[in-house]
Amino acid sequence: MTRFLVGRLLAMIPVVLGVTLAVFGLIQLTPGDPAAAILGTQANPAALAALRRAMGLDLPAPIQYLHWLDNVLHGNLGVSYRNHMAVAHLLASALPVTLELTLVSLIIAAVIGIPSGVIAAARRYTNTDYAVSAAALFGISIWLGLLLILLFSLVLGWLPASGFTPLHDGLWANIKSMILPGFSVGIFSAGVLSRFVRAAMMEAFEEDYVRTARAKGLGERIVIYRHALKNALIPTVTVLGLQLAFLLGGVVIIEQVFALPGIGQLTLNAIEARDYPIVQGATLLIGVAFVIVNLVVDLAYTAIDPRIRYGG
Repeated sequence: MTRFLVGRLLAMIPVVLGVTLAVFGLIQLTPGDPAAAILGTQANPAALAALRRAMGLDLPAPIQYLHWLDNVLHGNLGVSYRNHMAVAHLLASALPVTLELTLVSLIIAAVIGIPSGVIAAARRYTNTDYAVSAAALFGISIWLGLLLILLFSLVLGWLPASGFTPLHDGLWANIKSMILPGFSVGIFSAGVLSRFVRAAMMEAFEEDYVRTARAKGLGERIVIYRHALKNALIPTVTVLGLQLAFLLGGVVIIEQVFALPGIGQLTLNAIEARDYPIVQGATLLIGVAFVIVNLVVDLAYTAIDPRIRYGG
C-alpha cells in the first residue's frame, strides 16, 4: 500500500503540471484584454500599455507561464486585477460555500440514487423500474432547480429563493439557504447515480455467487444487500467519486441561480471581468480536486473489497 501511495503521489506531479499548462493555455486563448477591462475601452493607449507592462502581460506567453507556475509553487496564486486582493484569500473565502453545497448535494445524491437504483434493479422490467428510470431522467433535467424555487419559495414561501446565510449566523438559517440548491444539484447527481447502480446491480444478479446464494435458500433481501450490492459498490464508488469531482467544478449555474458566493460564482464573475488570476486559480483548484478525488476513490476500493490489495 505504501509503495502504491507513493507511486500515485509521484504520478500526480506531471498530471498537476499538465493541469497548470492547460489552465494557462486556455486563459491565453480567451478573447479580451484585462487592461482594457480595467481601464475601459476608451482608455489612452499609453495608459493601456503601461498597465499591461505592470501586469506582466507584455511578456511572451512562456515567460508568463513560468512566472505564474513559480508563484503557484510558492503558494502565491496572484492578485485579482479587479479588487487587488490575493486570489488565495478570495478562493479561501468562497471555498466553504462550494464545499458545503457539494457535501449536501452528494449526501442527497447517495441517499436517493443508491436505494432507487437497487429498487429498480431488484424489480427490473416492472412498472416500478420504469417509474424509477423516468424519475431519474427527470432529475437530470436542469430545469428542476427553477421548479423547486417556484414551488417552495415563491408559491409556498417555505425557503429563501436565493442568498446564503453563513453557519455562524445560525444553523437553521444556513440549512434553509442550502436546501434548494442542494436538492437541485443532488437530484441531478442522484439521477445519474441511480442509473449506474441499476446497471451494476443487474450485472451482479447474473453472477454465479448470487445464483448460489439463492439456491441456498437465502432471503431476497440478504441476496440483494449482502451479496449483490456489496459487489456492485466498486463501480458505484467510482461514479460517486466522479460525481463529487463534477459537483466541485460544475456548480457554476446553481451558484448563479441561487446567488451563492462560492467558487462557481466567483469564477463566472471573474470571467466576465477578464480577471484572469482568479480564473486561473479557481480552475487549478478544481483540476487538483479531480486528481485528489481519483486517488481517494482508488484507496476506497480496498475498504469496500478486501480482495483488492495494492502492492508494497
